[in-house]
Amino acid sequence: MKNKTKHIRFFLAQINTSVGSINGNKEIIISKIKQAAAMEADVIIFPEMTITGYPPEDLLLKKRFVANNIKALKEIARETSGITAVVGYVDLKKGCLYNSAAVISGGKITAAYDKINLPNYGVFDEKRYFTAGHKGLVFKVSGARFGLSVCEDLWQPCKALEKLKGKMDFLINISASPYHMEKWKERISLFKKQAKKYSATLVYCNLTGGQDELVFDGHSLVISQKGSILLQGRQFAEQDIIFDYPMSFKDKRLEPKGNLKINLKPIGKYVPMSVEEEVYQALVMGTRDYVLKNGFKKVVLGLSGGIDSAFVAVIAAEALGAENVNLVFMPSKFSSDESRADAEKLCENLKIKMKTIGIQETVDMLLSKLMDEFKGTKPDTTEENLQARIRGNINMALSNKFNWLVLTTGNKSEMSTGYATLYGDMAGGFAVIKDVPKMLVYRISNMINKKAGYGLIPDNIIKKAPTAELKFNQKDSDSLPDYAVLDRIVEEYVENDRTYGDLKGKYDDETLRKVIRMIDINEYKRRQAPPGIKITPKAFGRDRRMPITNKYRE
Repeated sequence: MKNKTKHIRFFLAQINTSVGSINGNKEIIISKIKQAAAMEADVIIFPEMTITGYPPEDLLLKKRFVANNIKALKEIARETSGITAVVGYVDLKKGCLYNSAAVISGGKITAAYDKINLPNYGVFDEKRYFTAGHKGLVFKVSGARFGLSVCEDLWQPCKALEKLKGKMDFLINISASPYHMEKWKERISLFKKQAKKYSATLVYCNLTGGQDELVFDGHSLVISQKGSILLQGRQFAEQDIIFDYPMSFKDKRLEPKGNLKINLKPIGKYVPMSVEEEVYQALVMGTRDYVLKNGFKKVVLGLSGGIDSAFVAVIAAEALGAENVNLVFMPSKFSSDESRADAEKLCENLKIKMKTIGIQETVDMLLSKLMDEFKGTKPDTTEENLQARIRGNINMALSNKFNWLVLTTGNKSEMSTGYATLYGDMAGGFAVIKDVPKMLVYRISNMINKKAGYGLIPDNIIKKAPTAELKFNQKDSDSLPDYAVLDRIVEEYVENDRTYGDLKGKYDDETLRKVIRMIDINEYKRRQAPPGIKITPKAFGRDRRMPITNKYRE
């Protein structure tokens, strides 16, 4: 029996869907609806495109895929007895696709809203698939008036919603909003303004989980019409968010009592994660979901004794469990005893047995095969890259034999400048930290050790000068500027689209020219890199689509 107190009970289903798993997503939705009904909830709200997963990309061009998602919606509708559900799906009307939100109750689809603002920037290309809606929607539950919106409708001006001002008690926003560092700050700042603008309590339900290079951080919100934060969901986790809201809507000063349940911080006491912690959690979630959703159970990566491979090893162990992580040390004559000791200590800390496969014999054999071809030339990066490619071959052989996914260990600083070897250390299935600048790798590593209470990542790995160890006494600084300087240039040139003219005078001119040139000429390498987790506002790949064949230079 429904509770007779004067409130509306909400259930926000902050769930992790899988793209293309229409039946799997449908079962999750139905299970949550039954759970919410058993808890006497009046309204259950799901994220954007719940049924298909987000983003389904060119699956939307398959007619059967769209038809199956509509069929699933009708099957879901039959399970809504005594509760109203808001479910994201793809609608088809007169040959046009819409990114839609269905309102379901009493076993029927009672209304539908079509997303009006279709994002077409950064990682988004919704105009490739969808037709924009143009009408607002208000529906009622227990006398309360609910407006509907989908993700971008709150991020950009929306005339249809503006016409509904004063006609809504609540404005629901279902969303699949991709994560980047500190996006929660933008979200809260904007949504406070929107709640006040539309004179409605904003109820925001966001997707969580990883999908290819994207991570969705959850962080569902309830913000009063006066712009105060009433509730915040967890980041990087599935969560059932249940709360009661009073029914006295005439008194606009009334705030909810906040009968909050299931792992919620008290109202006003939410403490956001540090940048280092949230990026780490994004990397863990993105790695876990990429590996498991693609049917793998175990991963393998090459350990060098350096910071990047150590950092990726810790992420993998956190994401998948140490028993599912294989770490391989592949020394050559240039590998130092220090690197071996550091790698062994890391494995000891992670409780992972280190595999050691020496490569010097293979290096010597290949160089002897190439001796006649290389006659009269001096050793250069060719011989260095040969070592990296042998290591890549070993990792891929282990992957093929045991069905282990290879994780690569290059960071954004290296990907920017081409300081990585094609078919060598770039060979693998998933590039965990390809969007993490080098200095941020150090910051997060220090955070990990502080949180652990000891040097989980051995202190010497963090303190020593970075080196690829592909020749004697090699240091990254032989080829690259100081990483602190390099990362700032990359941020300005890549993420903020600043030009040489904009940056001239802020940096040593020779260094600036060198870095920009390295970024420009290495697009062909980046295009061949595995996908990796987006954590900055502009990542390489979907975010930044530069031509490979490109004659433009400043």
